[in-house]
Amino acid sequence: MAECGASGSGSSGDSLDKSITLPPDEIFRNLENAKRFAIDIGGSLTKLAYYSTVQHKVAKVRSFDHSGKDTERDHEPPYEISVQEEITARLHFIKFENTYIEACLDFIKDHLVNTETKVIQATGGGAFVYQKDSDPEFRFQTNHPHIFPYLLVNIGSGVSIVKVETEDRFEWVGGSSIGGGTFWGLGALLTKTKKFDELLHLASRGQHSNVDMLVRDVYGGAHQTLGLSGNLIASSFGKSATADQEFSKEDMAKSLLHMISNDIGQLACLHARLHSLDRVYFGGFFIRGHPVTMRTITYSINFFSKGEVQALFLRHEGYLGAIGAFLKGAEQDNPNQYSWGENYAGSSGLMSTSPELGPAQRARSGTFDLLEMDRLERPLVNLPLLLDPPSYVPDTVDLTDDALARKYWLTCFEEALDGVVKRAVASQPDSVDAAERAEKFRQKYWNKLQTLRQQPFAYGTLTVRSLLDTREHCLNEFNFPDPYSKVKQRENGVALRCFPGVVRSLDTLGWEERQLALVKGLLAGNVFDWGAKAVSDVLESDPYFGFEEAKRKLQERPWLVDSYSEWLQRLKGPPHKCALIFADNSGIDIILGVFPFVRELLLRGTEVILACNSGPALNDVTHSESLIVAERIAGMDPVVHSALREERLLLVQTGSSSPCLDLSRLDKGLAALVRERGADLVVIEGMGRAVHTNYHAALCCESLKLAVIKNAWLAERLGGRLFSVIFKYEVPAE
Repeated sequence: MAECGASGSGSSGDSLDKSITLPPDEIFRNLENAKRFAIDIGGSLTKLAYYSTVQHKVAKVRSFDHSGKDTERDHEPPYEISVQEEITARLHFIKFENTYIEACLDFIKDHLVNTETKVIQATGGGAFVYQKDSDPEFRFQTNHPHIFPYLLVNIGSGVSIVKVETEDRFEWVGGSSIGGGTFWGLGALLTKTKKFDELLHLASRGQHSNVDMLVRDVYGGAHQTLGLSGNLIASSFGKSATADQEFSKEDMAKSLLHMISNDIGQLACLHARLHSLDRVYFGGFFIRGHPVTMRTITYSINFFSKGEVQALFLRHEGYLGAIGAFLKGAEQDNPNQYSWGENYAGSSGLMSTSPELGPAQRARSGTFDLLEMDRLERPLVNLPLLLDPPSYVPDTVDLTDDALARKYWLTCFEEALDGVVKRAVASQPDSVDAAERAEKFRQKYWNKLQTLRQQPFAYGTLTVRSLLDTREHCLNEFNFPDPYSKVKQRENGVALRCFPGVVRSLDTLGWEERQLALVKGLLAGNVFDWGAKAVSDVLESDPYFGFEEAKRKLQERPWLVDSYSEWLQRLKGPPHKCALIFADNSGIDIILGVFPFVRELLLRGTEVILACNSGPALNDVTHSESLIVAERIAGMDPVVHSALREERLLLVQTGSSSPCLDLSRLDKGLAALVRERGADLVVIEGMGRAVHTNYHAALCCESLKLAVIKNAWLAERLGGRLFSVIFKYEVPAE
């Protein structure tokens, strides 16, 4: 154990690192509530992890007592809304150069309020410099059991190669002294640049072919007869021995990066082939999401393995040691009982300088990378109905690769920002500082978007889902837990009053006509999405825009994607045993679209699991809101009433607070219920859940994916127009 304020054989008290000023609110966030620390001290970089409790606001809904009242006549809201304080747990991770370890440890010691926090769990080779009794062992936590076996190549100051066979069985099989420390050290000698990230920045602007000798430089045009690419590096820094010229810092840094990355890639490939492994995970802060590094290593692996070995990268690879050290001291908290989700509002992204420092301070303070993980109160697991969980990818488009889509969606989210700020302020009319907090939200989210324009990989794979989730996290950061709560309350009230009439109208139709009307009702309800600008503009300007008006907006059949005829034919067969339905929006969507559809399934003899978000996002219906809505509908409809009483209709939470849907991270209780009831139909509705995510998701049962395209650019890209319809009925292959 290392004492929190212990000093080791680092720099003296008069050195530069003792004099730096650290902004506690931005780097060591929530330090006053910190309870446990862990540290991973490498040869060049230190990674710190600590656990804290966070108090934040949450929106709660509670049903009114309607006994003795005529709710058809009373136009009061269906429930009341309150904002309460809630305490959750958060993990903080900070990376900094070892130069600053003394100052950072002293800062923690000086600012700790919780005097019970006296020790730091330590790991990493550098830990032995600062204390003598560190236990560096750790275990891996995995999302699913299908990744074994694999090779883990950790590139820190040097390279360590570990063969991992199971969660508990792994062995060190090799390594190299040529790693991140080599790049940093030689780079500093060549360029006089002392900062690791500045070296990477130089490399990103360099042309290695000005320094390296290529195959075409050696063989000229004859390289083609040898079956070699002329762009292959024949000799790293080969031109420097004969050229009578000065080379730029950028070119030398690029050449050095290629040399070390290629060397590591070849070494990893040889070990993978030696141990008959086809997957290599690369970790360590040498990589840190730098595209040139990842591309070079990937090329090297592909070249030397002839495509038989796959190079894989972990966004938070540099924190593996710190996480391991933290878990070593957290066994008493039963960490396996929880899942964790990244708080994008508190994470800095890759290769970012410490925030809110002036240029002079920034030059002295080095680089601080921040990662925050919020604890979720229930574990998240795969949907049991996924056909192949290891290959499942939620997102339809990777904006990191698709430059045109990335440019459009970043601009789209920028242009929507004013409306989000306006909605946030309007949601808290009695708050004196709502406008000030909303402006802080605007600035933080705007800065995130600008970072992503320059570094699309900064927060991992960039998708529409991650952009939406980041916005929700930033709103929560400034205590706007549910900006659409009053909109949902009002729209739920209006839709509930319309429900009896909609059901009566449906019941007058013949069977086949009713099935089409139910589907059109589902689609029309899905139009009411405040997250889509084309819709929010209409709803803001026309308060009388309703269910029938939405139906008239829909594309006429044949739809853009139209499997309705196949669905209708299926309905003429035996009923499904159990349907799992992922609902989207509050108000007209769930009450006049989803519930009549649910009611029809119940009448067919199909049990229904209705899954709604655990927490708020845009105007999406939450689980707590759905319980009240279902209770009110049950009071008007005997079919729903008896189904709830007999547990043929079950309302559950998804474990998500996102406008999109990740079927690999669902509430464990929902997954258990799906198995128990034998669900054989999955219905996913909405653009976020069925188009931005899960459009290509393969399930081992029948599925319906339906949405209205409420974005003109996306509709055109898909070959349609605004308000085009997706109705995708899929049956798994035999």
